[in-house]
Amino acid sequence: MSEQATTAHEKYYVPEKSSMAVLATIGLIMSTFGAATAMNQATFGDGEPSYTLMYVGLFVFAAVLFSWFRTTIRENIAGLNSAQLKKSYVIGMFWFIFSEVMFFAAFFGALFYVRTLAGPWLAGEGEGGAMNHLLWPGFEFSWPMMQTPQEAVGGVTNQLIANMGTFTSAEKSMAFSEVGAWYQWLPLWNTIILLTSSGTVHIAHEGLLSGNKKRFNLWLGITVALGVVFIGLQILEYYEAYAHYGLTLNSGIYGSTFFMLTGFHGFHVAMGTVMLGIQLIRSLKAGHFTSDDHFGFEASSWYWHFVDVVWVGLFLFVYIL
Repeated sequence: MSEQATTAHEKYYVPEKSSMAVLATIGLIMSTFGAATAMNQATFGDGEPSYTLMYVGLFVFAAVLFSWFRTTIRENIAGLNSAQLKKSYVIGMFWFIFSEVMFFAAFFGALFYVRTLAGPWLAGEGEGGAMNHLLWPGFEFSWPMMQTPQEAVGGVTNQLIANMGTFTSAEKSMAFSEVGAWYQWLPLWNTIILLTSSGTVHIAHEGLLSGNKKRFNLWLGITVALGVVFIGLQILEYYEAYAHYGLTLNSGIYGSTFFMLTGFHGFHVAMGTVMLGIQLIRSLKAGHFTSDDHFGFEASSWYWHFVDVVWVGLFLFVYIL
């Protein structure tokens, strides 16, 4: 009988007990509840909405993440992270991005449902539109929806179903057909910026893999700058929507879906910009990252590519089609 071979197992570092997960959850709940409350106040309230709880929650969440990630970075620098632990980081990032995919899939699904099913039903099309002549007489559906069913029946007082607030349609949509000249269309420039940034972060990654930190820092800095420009242009776009187009959160389902999809994507771009900015600071100030140890940057770049892909879908289904 042959002697059984033994295999040595690498040590797996188990961190000490921490309250970080609980504190991060508290911050997220506070920010989500605060944002929902403020939006309800803006839609149905009499006074100005209060965003204090949302800001406090975001501050708590950001502070927890800062402390948590700093601890993780110190553990890695101390050599506590084994190869197996690093694989678990990769798997964790994979599931995080997958959850974000499902998050946006829900909103894209809502947009599809409204444009393909609910909207035509309200206008009397299909089997679901049998009650149109009783509930919304005179309403005709088209997308972008520039007249709400409420306006079609003569206002909120003429509704036969529950009053969910007063809605006023936008004067202009954000579609390309509403723009005087192509170079004035901000979504086009934002698309060019994000697609370019996807290329620059890839160049930065290649520089790091080849051991060229100067190239890495340069192109990563360009990527962060492009992210800041994107956010600035989106703020300008929202100003135009409210001040010149009459497109607000109270503009019916078109306004709701537009600001929900683009707003959450803009928040993700801001998160990605901060993530990449932190990696840039780590590289410049502390000399972090080598060609074979740079998960912090790699995870941030994966997230950035995900944000770029989501924007392509937004550009097509919110602005073009």
